[in-house]
Amino acid sequence: MVEKHARWGFWKCFRAMRRLGHPWNHKRVYRVYCELRLNQKRRAKKRLPKRERQPLLVPQHPNQVWSADFMSDALHAGSRFRTFNVIDDFNRECLAVEIDTSLTGRRLIRVFEKLRNERGLPDVLRVDNGPEFLSGDFVAWAESVGMFILYIQPGEPNQNAYIERFNRTYREEVLNLYLFRNLAEVRETTYWWMIDYNERRPHDSLDNMTPLEVMQRYTGNSTFNLST
Repeated sequence: MVEKHARWGFWKCFRAMRRLGHPWNHKRVYRVYCELRLNQKRRAKKRLPKRERQPLLVPQHPNQVWSADFMSDALHAGSRFRTFNVIDDFNRECLAVEIDTSLTGRRLIRVFEKLRNERGLPDVLRVDNGPEFLSGDFVAWAESVGMFILYIQPGEPNQNAYIERFNRTYREEVLNLYLFRNLAEVRETTYWWMIDYNERRPHDSLDNMTPLEVMQRYTGNSTFNLST
């Protein structure tokens, strides 16, 4: 009885036992309560810092603002997996889709370090308030490399509209379209889809150009160079 209703707290549990007719006094019950290690402190819900509403501006050059978000889905057998998606808001280019059953803050650092070696890092990373983005390891790493993390307001996914639009397309054209037997199939299908998305598909928001074409036009008219 005590263990079953431990979530009630000691006194509520004690009164419930009295209602059932048990005569034990509170000292005796509390001793057993402690021996069962039920006297745990309640975990206080962490309050997020106040997030300021930021206008969703179109960046003027690559690596100015990136957006990132998580998605979840399941294999045909029912096993759940997650994807971590990163895009450059400037030309809507899909920079990474990391896929695994678990994606921690440390895993995110590996993804960004890979992107850092390929093309550099953004001035600003726009994300929601997920625990991976709030983890001490990831926050400390971002600060060390000079990448500012811009958190949207809780419950306002429209403030991260670029990645939300990408997520919808990825779900409709990959996750909802195929039945995957394993993660290797998800990664393989996603890899080829990313090439098509970035290099062959015209985007309405880009005046019917592909992300690659937008990047080529920009670099052809600018002294800006991506890291190699």
